Order: sequence, then C-alpha cells, then structure tokens
Amino acid sequence: MNPNASAWTPNPTAASWTPGGFSTPAPAPAPVPAPAPDKSESNVSDIDESDPLWQLVLKISNGDRQKATDMLNDPDSLAQYPEVEAFLAASEGENAPMEDVEQEATAEEELARDVQEKVVLQETPKVTTPSLATPKEEKVQDETGGDEGEETVMDIEASDCDPREHFNLVFIGHVDAGKSTLSGNILYITENVDKRTIERYEREAKDRNRESWFLAYIMDTDEKEREKGKTVEVGRAQFQTEQKRYTIMDAPGHKNYVPNMIMGASQADIAVLIISARKGEFETGFDRGGQTREHALLAKTLGVSHLIVVVNKMDDPSVKWDKKRFDECVTKTRPFLKSCGFVIKKEVKFLPISGLSGANIKDEVDPKECSWWSQCVANGDNNTVHSTLLSLLDSLEISGRDAAAPLRIPVLDRYNDRGTIAMGKVESGTVRPGMKVMLMPTRNEYKVDSIWANEDPLSHAKPGENILVKLSGCGIDDVQKGFVICSNPPCRAVSKLICHIALMDMPENCKVFTAGFEAMFHAHTCEEECTVVKIFETVNRKGQVNKNACFANVGMKVVCMIETARSVPVEVFDEKPFLGRFTLRTEGKTVAIGKITKLPPKKE
Repeated sequence: MNPNASAWTPNPTAASWTPGGFSTPAPAPAPVPAPAPDKSESNVSDIDESDPLWQLVLKISNGDRQKATDMLNDPDSLAQYPEVEAFLAASEGENAPMEDVEQEATAEEELARDVQEKVVLQETPKVTTPSLATPKEEKVQDETGGDEGEETVMDIEASDCDPREHFNLVFIGHVDAGKSTLSGNILYITENVDKRTIERYEREAKDRNRESWFLAYIMDTDEKEREKGKTVEVGRAQFQTEQKRYTIMDAPGHKNYVPNMIMGASQADIAVLIISARKGEFETGFDRGGQTREHALLAKTLGVSHLIVVVNKMDDPSVKWDKKRFDECVTKTRPFLKSCGFVIKKEVKFLPISGLSGANIKDEVDPKECSWWSQCVANGDNNTVHSTLLSLLDSLEISGRDAAAPLRIPVLDRYNDRGTIAMGKVESGTVRPGMKVMLMPTRNEYKVDSIWANEDPLSHAKPGENILVKLSGCGIDDVQKGFVICSNPPCRAVSKLICHIALMDMPENCKVFTAGFEAMFHAHTCEEECTVVKIFETVNRKGQVNKNACFANVGMKVVCMIETARSVPVEVFDEKPFLGRFTLRTEGKTVAIGKITKLPPKKE
C-alpha cells in the first residue's frame, strides 16, 4: 500500500454499475408539472348571466362572483337561505319540460338542475313527524314529502264524516240459516262485489259440490270456513244506499262460537234474526238448545234498537212461498221475543225473503211466485209497510245518540302500526285528533293522534261510527279489548256491582243459582270472570218477592251483588245503557241477562 496515496471519493457524475451489463447514463430529472387551471375561474367565466338561480345567488353574495360560484358548488350552504328554498319550490313545476329536452340542455342548465335537486334532497330530512298509518296517507306523504306534504295530508285527506247516518247490522240466527249467503247477496246487489268475483266463487263452490254456497264466500274468506260451511269469526263489510250507510257483521251461528257472536252484536244498532223456513230447519233452530233463541236473547241484552226477523229460504221446494209456513214461523217466534223484552209493535219487524235469489232484498218478489205479500204490506201486517229489506232498513230511526255527551268508545281490538291503534265504536260523544282521552280502567291519559273510518282519515267522529284511533305514547300492552276510551268525566272502573238479573238457563251440573256461583261476565266488549257474592231478593214468575232468599231457579228475577276478578269499566244502566247491560255465561250457555243498578261510591 502507498502511504502517500490520497483518500478515495465517489464521483457524483459516474453511471451506476449493473452486473453483466453495460453502463447506462443516469435518467434526466422529471420536469416540474404545470399548475392546474383554477376551476372556480373557469366556472365564473362559464356561468350564464341570465340564469335566475345565478342572479339570486349573486344577489345573496352582494355581487361577489367568486363567493356566488362557491355557493353553487356547495348545495348544502344554499339550504340555509329561505330565498333559495322559495325559488326552488316555485320552480318545481318547470322541471318536467326541462327533462323532456334533456339532450339539448346546455351545461349551464344541467348544473342549475343538479344544484336544485341536491337542495331538495337536503330539505327532505327536516321532516320529523311520522306519517299516519294508513295506505292513502303514506302514498300522499311519499309523493309530496316534507312539511308541505304533511299539511296536504291533513287538509285534503282528513275529511268530515259522511252526513248520511251510519247503522251497524248484525246478522244472527241458527247455523245454516243463510246468514252469510244473505250478507253476500246484499253486497252483490248493492254493487260492492263485481260479477267476475262472483263467477270465480261459483266455480269454487261447484268444485266442492256446494253450488248454493258461492254467495257465502263473499263474507267467509277463511279457507276452513268455506270448506266446512260454518262461519267462525265475525265477518265485516260495508254497503250504502242513497239514504244511509251500513256495516254488516256476519255473526257465527254455531254454539261453540257464541263469544265471537257477542263481540259482533255488542257493536250493533240493528239485529237481523234469520230464520230458515225449510221444513225441519226452523224447528231445529228454535227448539230448546237451538241458537235462534239464544241469539235473540243476546241481541236484546246487548242493546240493539230494532230486530228484523227475516224468514229465509221461502223459495225452497218444501215451502214455495207458502203463507201458512210464514205465519207459522211468525206465530211461534213472537211470544218468545216478547219474553226477551222486545216491544213487538215498535221494535220487531217480520219479512219473508230468499237470500239466494234476492227476492224481497232490494226488489219485491214476483207476484206470480208470492201473490199474498203485497196485500200484507198494504195492510201493514207484520209491523211493516215496506216490502223489501233495504227499504225497511232505510226507514228505521235510532234515538239516543248524543254527540255532546262525554266520549265513550269500548275497545274491540288493538294492533301496532307505527304506533298503537285501537278499534271500536263511538257510543257517545265526539272524538277529534288532538284531544286528550283517558283509558279505563287503568286511568292512563293519552292524546289522540289520528282517527280513521274505513281507512279514510276523519276530522271528527260522532256516535255510531266504527273507527280506528291512534293513541300517542300508548304501548300495545297499555290498551286491551274491553277497555273504554273516555273523556272527562270518565266511566267507572269497579270490581263489585249490584244488579238485576233474569235467570234464563242453568248448566247441567248446577241447577240452583246461589251465592258462590261462578260465570263469565260479558259487558259491551269486556269479558271477565265473576262470582255471585250475595243474593238480596228474588221474584218468581207469579210476582212474589222473597227478601231473604238464598237461592233462585230458572225463570226468576234476582237482585244480587257480583264481584269480578279484575276491575271492569261499566256504568249504571239508567245513565249509560250501553255500558250498563251484561250477560252471564258458563259451560257454553247463557245463564242470565242483567242490568247494573248500583255501583260502589267513588273514592275521594
């Protein structure tokens, strides 16, 4: 090594060395990129000065063109200016023709339209009020959106009640009397069911070898009901005439489904008792154990104002519109209805019909088939001067409906659809959205959000209307069937009451009515277990009064105290008859009917 050699230093200009290859020169440094053009400057120069949106934004920015351009590029900042919102709302109707010529639109017009759409989308989340739980209102809400759409729902959809009076009809009677067939034919005659649907039902009935059941399929929608030919649940449908509106409730006739029948009859104003004139069927339904008797009794107990006794199947080959058969049915039925408490001359009407052919429903029967009916109508026989069922219904009047009284709505059912919705009939008073109500017997207070009748929003509902009520802040478990929606002063909620009852029947294993007797207490839509606590007095069939009675038999009238397992919302019969009637049932039999005469004193 040379001690005099200088230290080695790398040459910065030397090329890099690669194994097995030639030396390559170092790459030249990359040129510095030119600065990007300012988009804001190009946008400012590209703006159409005649665009009304640009002129409005330029005015808001006090003539600062750069600030105005930045605002257009940021739609969120435009939402805070009411002038822009008003301009966009006024120009909504002008966007449709712009879309038709979209291919010919200039870049400036597309920019303005994009800004406008973004601003509208930015406004939509401001809506915080939930839409009403009806299909019609949801549709309007989706189409309009925002607060203005909500006002449209309330102003357009929430209408007043139809000025025509509304009646609830319950069709009752023994099984196979023709209740569902008559109900379906009424809907078909009043053009609430189209002919194509009827033809489809005819084919289904023919496939089951039940050709005469096709009209019943209109009301019996459940497959099991159609297969067995027995109504289980209360079917509901609406029809209307020029004078009135009606809701049909097709009650089951089988004895196993009497509780369902009670639920339907508790809402009824008029009961149509259907009797079969066919040989053997009338006797089966009317004899002891038949449902004709029990249904008529329950109808009176549940407070129907009128009873129309319809003698059906008059066109049957075993009857052939025979007047003797009709008179026989009327003669046997009249005394029993009187014993139930009906005033025959005022409250009961008799009418022969054919539910299958439609004779005497809307059009009078052909005189060639029934020559005696027109003469009976002219003479006023059978308490009617109207020859058809629909004309008779239109002639009836119901008194006692007080729209100014305290509100009372017995709850028939409830469900959850964006809030708790209760179903019931307005018995007294008037209900409006926004009013405060109390649920009895829990005494919880809620606010009425909305009310509907047949899915149509209403501004108010008066007595007789079947409605849906949406309660604000109410949970699905806070309201039950049998509760009563009240205004001040609310109805009473008690577990003990004094009543007058009439013993109609007794179960097989207990032939004597005494203290300790247990049964089901049915009042309006309420069902509760109850026990007879004490008997105060009895009155036998001869009118003899026993003040120290310990028991009672069938046919007697009893004054007693009843205790229920839980509190029930009721009233004294003399003050509120629809909340003061009840029935006692056990082992599938109606044991007694009664009315509440006295309640415990109110607690301070």
